[in-house]
Amino acid sequence: MDKQVVVLFIPILALAIPIVAIVASSVQKVAKFKADAASGALPGEVEARMAALEDEVHGLRRELGETQERLDFTERLLAQRTEPKQIQP
Repeated sequence: MDKQVVVLFIPILALAIPIVAIVASSVQKVAKFKADAASGALPGEVEARMAALEDEVHGLRRELGETQERLDFTERLLAQRTEPKQIQP
């Protein structure tokens, strides 16, 4: 090989090594994430946040149910209400 060709490959190789390392670490992280997801194991922090969100959703559902009951009660009261008698002149 010619020396000029070798000199051109040095910067290419110097740039390729970090790029390959970055891609390989990304692939490793994705593979680990998929393996964890397949096994159903979640990190403790994620599991705690999910439990907090589930509690909040249950609370919101309860509040929504109470609001719907109040709305139904108000609708029934309004349906029963009679019109006020008008005064005859």
